[in-house]
Amino acid sequence: MKTIGLIGGMSWESTITYYEILNKEIAERLGGFHSAKIVMYNVDFADIEHNMTHENWYGNSKILSDAAKKLENAGADFIVIATNTMHKLVSSIQQNITIPILHIADATSNCIQRSGINTVGLLGTKFTMTQDFITGSLNDADIEVIIPYEHDMNIINDIIFNELCFGKVFDSSREEFKRIISDMHDRGADGVILGCTEIGMLVSDKDSVIPVFDTTKIHALEAAIYALA
Repeated sequence: MKTIGLIGGMSWESTITYYEILNKEIAERLGGFHSAKIVMYNVDFADIEHNMTHENWYGNSKILSDAAKKLENAGADFIVIATNTMHKLVSSIQQNITIPILHIADATSNCIQRSGINTVGLLGTKFTMTQDFITGSLNDADIEVIIPYEHDMNIINDIIFNELCFGKVFDSSREEFKRIISDMHDRGADGVILGCTEIGMLVSDKDSVIPVFDTTKIHALEAAIYALA
């Protein structure tokens, strides 16, 4: 079994889900008392969020590159970054280590392709929805991406940073997500990507009129499979 280098804390709420899925999947596949081999570096999300707010991507690249190097030195065979937004920095982080980074967008694209769906809506932070570090991989896989309107993107971003990152889950926010998903469905989306690792705390399949692709679950499952490959 390969050792997973998990960079968590962005936020720690969703890192819990990664840890749980990784261990449950390994236990199910190997049986007995088996669990995943994981070394984890949990960053201080306050530093990450401050840098994002001030568009200091170099600062976040340095934080995550340092974390990745420490995990490599601790014996990790590959890196899993437990957040969508920071995958914007994968290429710069990769330059500082020799072990591979398992990209969340590639795992998600593969999952959507297997489903046969060609057009999806994308929910996430405003960075994720408006920039191409996730949508680029999807487009390369011939998957068309629909994003919410500007007003709805602001609502989603606020819910993520002001509620979900603090573990707050409100029915009123769930209703907003359901409305936005329905709107994207009306605009042609046949599935929806939960492109922020916290959104799964709020939205599940039962809340959506179209199939849900939760990047947290997809990424963690792909990491467990890769660890056993």
